[in-house]
Amino acid sequence: MGSTEKLFLNHCLRIGIAFVLMIAVTKVDYHHLREYSKPIMVAAIGCLIYVLIMGDKVKGASRWITFGFIRFQPSELAKFALIIHLAWMLSKRSRDVSERLKGMIAPLSWTLGICGLIALQPNMSTSLVIFFLSFMMIILSGARMRYVLIIGGIGLVVGAIATLGASYRVQRLLAFIDDSSGPMNAVKYQSYQALIAFGNGGVFGVGPGRSQQREGFLPEPYGDFIFSIVGEEYGYVGVLAILSVFAVLLVRGVRIARRAPDDFGYYLACGITLTLACYAFVNAGVNCGLLPTTGLPMPFISYGGTSVIFSAMAVGVLLNISKQAVPIQTPTVSADTQAS
Repeated sequence: MGSTEKLFLNHCLRIGIAFVLMIAVTKVDYHHLREYSKPIMVAAIGCLIYVLIMGDKVKGASRWITFGFIRFQPSELAKFALIIHLAWMLSKRSRDVSERLKGMIAPLSWTLGICGLIALQPNMSTSLVIFFLSFMMIILSGARMRYVLIIGGIGLVVGAIATLGASYRVQRLLAFIDDSSGPMNAVKYQSYQALIAFGNGGVFGVGPGRSQQREGFLPEPYGDFIFSIVGEEYGYVGVLAILSVFAVLLVRGVRIARRAPDDFGYYLACGITLTLACYAFVNAGVNCGLLPTTGLPMPFISYGGTSVIFSAMAVGVLLNISKQAVPIQTPTVSADTQAS
């Protein structure tokens, strides 16, 4: 990939582009997304199909499309395209979804289509997380609990079958459950090295740029396991700072959703907030050894332009919803009630 300095400069450039796009998106009324939700979804599905046929293979997985000097990960587009489309569908059919099992078929069909195509890359962890996030949006629409349990149960069975269908996934799961194999277990090698990084960092860290684990011990420390490098260089203080930022984003996102001027804004804000927070905390859990190893990036911090740019644009949409927020109505007490 190149030197540390080159990686850092490339990431800073992408952060700069993402910031400009985020500001630009805040100026666009989020209601326009309703008009283009289906074309965006169709484009995302087209990209997912294209990547299966013509995509770049990396470590046996076909997840990237290259156009000249631009390298693009379709699953990032599909993730947010699905959130937009589900927000439109749920705002339009919330009563059907909440009262009838039949009303859940259309949202689940789009969700399963996206998740299925991503799973074929193969990228099962992203597929399962996207299904979970979509299912959470459907639950927030007021779906009846018996329908939630039925669909959730089916989803768990299908997810378990898909997970057990690949030997490397089974090995990851068994390695996570059984720790008796020790640090030489190749399946858990990254997890052990990440924990060593956290241990080296202590409370205040070893200092910026002084990580030892990134020097040949932790594979691709700039990607999915960059959180552990932050823990080594900046210590518990740095780790807590990052998690606090995402906790604030979660709280503020929920507040924006509650104050959204319409149902579309509510579901859209919920979907974006849940996605960013879920990715952050799952990535942190994997780095800390609390969850099995997955390929989910830490939003804005892991190296990768597609994730950074789409996440920033999603935050721009969230900020636009916030600009149009309405005050939360509080019950008023009448004069007659006060007098009594």
